[in-house]
Amino acid sequence: MVELLAVMMILSILAAIAVPSYRKHQLKARETVLSEDLYQMRRSIDAYYADKGQYPESLEDLVNSHYLRGLPRDPFTRVEDSWECVVPEPTDDGELAEGGCFDVKSGSEKVGINGIPFSEW
Repeated sequence: MVELLAVMMILSILAAIAVPSYRKHQLKARETVLSEDLYQMRRSIDAYYADKGQYPESLEDLVNSHYLRGLPRDPFTRVEDSWECVVPEPTDDGELAEGGCFDVKSGSEKVGINGIPFSEW
């Protein structure tokens, strides 16, 4: 009985050490996926602008025009439609670029390991 108790104690100590490390690595992996998804979508928006001379009206236009195969799921909200489009800002001379999606951001309210909210990445 004492041996079984000792084994249980050792296993619980190992689990107490492993679980926080696992969660940290899981969060880091999600952050990496978010960073890559944002990069690919921004690259597609830039390619769309270079080809058509205007920004897409929505992210669906990127999919319909075959710049993306599909919208990725946000790794933190876990839905495809949580991405937020940023409208183009006017230039110094007051002109506004055509289109409705100049940039894309995550719809997550969470904060990253670096202290910056995911919606500001």
